[in-house]
Amino acid sequence: VQLVVTGGGLVQAGGSLRLACTASGGISCINAMGWYRQLPGRQRDFVAFVMSGGGRRYADSVKGRFTISMDSATNTVFLQMNNLKPEDTGVYYCNADLYPDDGERLPIYWGQGTQVTVSS
Repeated sequence: VQLVVTGGGLVQAGGSLRLACTASGGISCINAMGWYRQLPGRQRDFVAFVMSGGGRRYADSVKGRFTISMDSATNTVFLQMNNLKPEDTGVYYCNADLYPDDGERLPIYWGQGTQVTVSS
């Protein structure tokens, strides 16, 4: 199982970016997918998650600006980030709570990070 992240980059404050993360490699089902971020000098913090049934949760710092969604047909989670602020700058990671077709199930699966930089 692997999670591949695309998107990220450099944007001016007030701009938008869209991140995507696709899980692949023999997956039976996905319970939930989410996003975390590591801001400079900080530990990795929760951003948002979405459950397969549609339930969503957001960190207070991104409510009203970020939207998480999931395409179950492609095992892809998206993070639409609007009205970006310089304090959103950091490395963004996706994760998934899923069941693989075979082999040991890990507590959580992580994708690689992608840099998001918001200039003032």
